[in-house]
Formats: sequence, C-alpha cells, structure tokens
Amino acid sequence: MVQKREVVVTGVGMVSPIGIGKQAFWQSLAEGRSGIVRRGMFPGRDWAFDIGGLIQDFDGKQYVKPRKAIKVMCRPIQFGYSSAFLAMEDAGIEKGGVDPDRLGVVFGGELYYCELEEFEDTYRHCLEDGEFHFDRWAKSAMRDLYPLWMLKHLPNMTACHVGIAFDARGPCNTITLSEVSGSLALIECSAIIERGRADVMIAGGSGERTNPTPMVYRGMANLSHRIYDPTGACRPFDANRDGMVIGEGAASIVLESRDHALNRGANILAQVKGFARTQQTGGEPAGGAIRRSIALALEDAGLKASDIGYVNAHGLSTVNEDLVEAQAIHDVLGDTPVTAPKSFFGNLGAGGGAVEMAVSLLGLAHGVAPFTLNYETPDPACPVKVIAGELKKNPQGAVIALNQTYTGQATAVILTAT
Repeated sequence: MVQKREVVVTGVGMVSPIGIGKQAFWQSLAEGRSGIVRRGMFPGRDWAFDIGGLIQDFDGKQYVKPRKAIKVMCRPIQFGYSSAFLAMEDAGIEKGGVDPDRLGVVFGGELYYCELEEFEDTYRHCLEDGEFHFDRWAKSAMRDLYPLWMLKHLPNMTACHVGIAFDARGPCNTITLSEVSGSLALIECSAIIERGRADVMIAGGSGERTNPTPMVYRGMANLSHRIYDPTGACRPFDANRDGMVIGEGAASIVLESRDHALNRGANILAQVKGFARTQQTGGEPAGGAIRRSIALALEDAGLKASDIGYVNAHGLSTVNEDLVEAQAIHDVLGDTPVTAPKSFFGNLGAGGGAVEMAVSLLGLAHGVAPFTLNYETPDPACPVKVIAGELKKNPQGAVIALNQTYTGQATAVILTAT
C-alpha cells in the first residue's frame, strides 16, 4: 500500500463580513465584532431578509489581474478570486513560483444570481399595462443584456479565473453542493495531494446568500426575525434562537505536501490530519450523517475524541438543525467544547465551509478556540458545551470542523497544529 503524503496548510485568505485578509478577520473574531447588519433594502418593510452578513469596503480591482477580467466576474466570483490572491500571497507563492503542472484549483460554488438592475431595462420593455409579455423577452434580452452576461455568473468560473491567473495546469474542479461546497473543495484538494497528483492546491469556496432573487423561491421561513437586533440575530445553540441569518463571503486555503512546503521554506500553519464526507440515508436517525462523518474523520486521522480540542460546528441557528447537530456531536465527542462562527457572519452558502475553515486555522495559529456570539441561554435540548464570551485555550492543538446541508450531506475535517 502506497503511503499517503502529509498535507499541510501554508496560506489562507478571506473576503468576509468581518474583515478582508487575515489580520482584520482575526481581530473581529478576537474582539467579538459581528458583521451582521440591517440592510435597509426595503424601506417600510420589516422583512427577515433585510438583515445579513455583508462585506464592507470591497473593491475587486485591488486584487483582480488583469483588471479587465472583472467584466466577466459577478460579485461572489470577485470574492473568490480575491481570497485566492490573498491566500497565495500569504503562502509566499507568486505566479511561476511552483511547477504549474503540479499546481491545481478546486473551488466550491453555487448558483450566482445577477443584480436586479441588470435585468431592469429588459423587464420594463416586456411590461405593459401591468402585464408581462413573454413574447418580447428574447428580443429585448438580446438587445439590452451584456453579451457575456452568462459568463459572469457560472459557478465554475471562479476556479477558471484563479487557474488562469496562477497558471495552474494541474487538477481543476468546481463543487456545487450548497453549504458543504467549500469544505468538500478542501477535502478533494487534500486527497489529490495525498495521492501524489499535485504538490500545491488552492481550495476555496464563495457564496452570496444576500441576493434578493433566490428569496422568491427559498422564502424566509427559516430566517431569524430579529430585524431590530441584527448583531444578536444569529445565536447558534441558544435557547432563544429563531432562525438563520444570510451572508456573503469567500475564503481560499493553500494546501501543499509537507515535503514540498519544507523544501521551499514555507511557513506551515496547520496539517490536514483527517477528513470524511457522508450522506444521510432514509433509514437512519436524524443526524446520522454528522455522526458518521465525525467518526470516520477521527479514524482517518488516527485520533480519539479526547484528542480534539474543540468542535467548529455548522451551527446554523435554526431550531431543529442545531438540535440535531448538537445531539450528534455529543454522541460521538461527548463534552468536547463547541464554537459556532456563523454567529459572526451568518450562512455564507458555498462560501461558509471555507470561511469557517479559516476560523479554525487562525484559531490553531493563535493556540485558542474562537468563541460563539450571542450564546446567553443554554438550550437543554442541545447537549453541547458552547464556548462563549472569550477565547479559550486549545492545548490539544486539534480542531474538527463540521458542515452540513438541508439535503443530508455532511463533512468533517480535522486540522492540527504543526
């Protein structure tokens, strides 16, 4: 049996509601500064959709090269590209700095929606006396829309742009599986390096749940209605939680084989010790996929539950999902402390797994477990020991990061200090 190569992390970059880049991001986590705000999109309407984790002061032109490429990048693709730029900068890798045939990209994505203004003129041309005339749509759209409009919104374009920018000729893929997209990207990149198919991989995820278009069919039933208290709206595992908060963001993580990283004198941030991905089946109890992903990741890492310093939970802040996850964590990991970073920035969709992985990585780098915002009243139905109020030391130097979806997919990734 061929021995698997060790996979390490040498760079991380993020574009998030609590900061762009490592320093600003960590400072917000350490100081308990939320990125969830009232948007004011719909004056006079108290809609739950009107609060969210929004990225402030972002300008893609600072990162996108060549700059003209922005014309075919929607907002979340710009997030993803920019996070990859920051991660490679953090890793100390410039274009041409590694063998391009041994450099690859896997990015997590999802449906990216256009801004409402992009269709406004076309829509109005089809509207007459309060009725929408579908027969006018094709002609109007062909005339009014930007010819390369679709290229701006295809989820695979993030990996394409990043691959082109860094001349990455190795394995390249896009994973579109909702909230586990980013964590699955990291898992696939790790597996590629373990098998010896690449020396360096850029793993990432980018999401934008704040666009109003998907709310038309997703609805707002699962959203928090604390619209007058946006920073207190997302409260995973708290007894008074009432729903999730949407957000936008991206993160990228540079992975390398340990030998490659050491040979080039890289600063190693952490090791990807083990991972697992599972699917809930119809015949097993709720949370079965979460339990199995945790157990399989421990087995893959060769670790015991007692070796884990804390859990970086999915922590969606919905009543039922938190209950199921908390029970699954307790069943496998007992009283291992738990933190839930969505309390800072909300549900970032395909970007969530990657951004939350960045939380784990920076926590390991500082030797602590980040805390959970808004955890004030323990829920007896959620048997987990939530870290709240302040950073907690992590003497074990290991964290397990969890993500899941409404349709039953679950991932677990174990990261350890170097």
